[in-house]
Amino acid sequence: MNYLKYLFVIISLLIVEPIFSQDSVSFPVKLDPTGFSEVLVEEDNIYISGQPDADSFQKLKSEGVTTVINLRTPKEMENRDYVPFDEQALVDSLGMNYINIPLGGNEYPYIPEAVQKFADEVANAKGKVLLHCTTSHRASIMWAAYLIVYKGFSPNKAIEYAKAINFGELPLEGLIGKKMSVQFE
Repeated sequence: MNYLKYLFVIISLLIVEPIFSQDSVSFPVKLDPTGFSEVLVEEDNIYISGQPDADSFQKLKSEGVTTVINLRTPKEMENRDYVPFDEQALVDSLGMNYINIPLGGNEYPYIPEAVQKFADEVANAKGKVLLHCTTSHRASIMWAAYLIVYKGFSPNKAIEYAKAINFGELPLEGLIGKKMSVQFE
């Protein structure tokens, strides 16, 4: 009989936890993007942005950011025309944790392990987190995936939050002139 009680508690937690998790995530708030490519938003203890300039990392540190998660590929980061400084070295010199989860192209595909790594880093962060890519498009996609997988959001609600960052419209919506609703099989 005790087995049934434990089973009931576990099933209840699996059902109830995502409901409360959704409530713990606020809608993204746009901030002044000066020093960031295109956008900077704050979502509780996570900042999501396009590429920060070198001076912005000191500002983020003063705001309590302890972990920087960069979704840009090594090739992008090595191109000094796009990023005129060594981001990892700068972040390390400020005493922040630097994580690279490259996304893009065949070499760095969008896979569940990337979302898992992001979730692990957020869970282990000792302060606020910056999630960024070039213009925050990939970062908003990662954020939507995280909300679905780890916070129990529906795909449509996660996309709504991501669009407030820099997710953009779904290309198919533009082509057909109608908004889409997304659901899993």
